[in-house]
Amino acid sequence: QVQLVESGGGLVQAGGSLRLSCAASRRAFSSYGMGWFRQAPGKEREFVAAISWSGGTTHYADSVKGRFTISMDGAKNTVYLQMDSLKPDDTAVYYCATGRVVVRPTLVDYWGKGTLVTVSS
Repeated sequence: QVQLVESGGGLVQAGGSLRLSCAASRRAFSSYGMGWFRQAPGKEREFVAAISWSGGTTHYADSVKGRFTISMDGAKNTVYLQMDSLKPDDTAVYYCATGRVVVRPTLVDYWGKGTLVTVSS
């Protein structure tokens, strides 16, 4: 099994910033890397960002491109999500993920328990 533990969520005003982190207990066999998803009230879980274990490849949802930055500390199996220029629409529970596919929620192998991000107007 792989355990994922997220941290860094909280309450912030629109335009502010937060930095999320997620530490994996180990790398899953044949996994691509790590990623972030989010789920807002009344909505389905959606992809936010992903990064390969080497840090050489990144992917972002169009809704966060230019505002969020994903990074990887390969030695610690830890992924970070720097969130800038936050909007109320960013309010959601953010979930860390890892596995062979980390851009489609139905294909994720392992999930963290989530950390809540609330952006006030």
